[in-house]
Order: sequence, then C-alpha cells, then structure tokens
Amino acid sequence: MLDLPTLPLSTTGLSIAIVVSRYHADITDALAEGAKQAFIDAGGNESQLIIIPVSGAWELPVIARALLEEAKVDAVIALGCIITGETTHDQVIAHAIAQGLMNLSLRYGKPVSMGVLTCQTFEQAMERAGGDCGNKGTESMNAALSTISTIQNQNET
Repeated sequence: MLDLPTLPLSTTGLSIAIVVSRYHADITDALAEGAKQAFIDAGGNESQLIIIPVSGAWELPVIARALLEEAKVDAVIALGCIITGETTHDQVIAHAIAQGLMNLSLRYGKPVSMGVLTCQTFEQAMERAGGDCGNKGTESMNAALSTISTIQNQNET
C-alpha cells in the first residue's frame, strides 16, 4: 500500500463527492466505504460527503463533470471496477475513463481521484477492496485530500 506524505489539512468546510459505480456492487460498496472512512479518519464529517451512485464505470466522468460544474465540491472520488473479459473491451473503457477523469481534474484544478479497479479476476478486485492489497477507495480519498492540501499550501506561499 502506498504511504502518502502527510500534509496539514483541515477538512473543515470541504465538500467531497464520491461517485460510485453500481456494477460489481460487492466490490464498489467496499471501495466507497473505504473512501468514506478515510475522510472521517482525516477529521471530516459524513455530512460533508456527497455520495452519488451511477450505473457503471463508464458514467463516472460525466457525473464527475456535472458535480464539478454545479456543486461546490473540492474533489471528486470516482470508484468503479472493471474486470477483464474475453475481449479487450475492458482496456478501451479503462483508458477512456482515466483520460476523462484526468481532463476534468486539469480543467477544474481540483482533484478527481481515480479509484477504478482494473483487474483480471473478481478475486483480485476483492483483494483491492479491503483485502490483502488494501482498499483503493481509501487510497483514492487520501490522495485527493493530500492534493487539496498541496494546492492550499501552494496558494498560501
């Protein structure tokens, strides 16, 4: 698991959106719970979270964009799970989602953290949703909070 640098961050006044795919809900629910708990562990209050369920991972960028445009959010955590099938369809979807989320982050100057698992098997996904490989939802929230802190510290200097 990646240890991120600890930067002083007050979660006071922050509003974070968690957009979570309903496809492979057993996995994505665990990712969302990890993200929510990471925010609370950082001193945040659950009332500061906006949790939006979406049909699948493909819908994550468009909902993230709507939240960045219309809601007063400081970051978006995009959570989903793509499992390889018999074709390369998973690669096409994963690449498009990653590009879409990165473009949003750059356009709006706010973290759009990608917690979309791209695994070969359901078991691998479960390991990354709270198993031996940690929880990528937790890591995504921590990365977003660290990025917010870095931006805030940069603006203060």
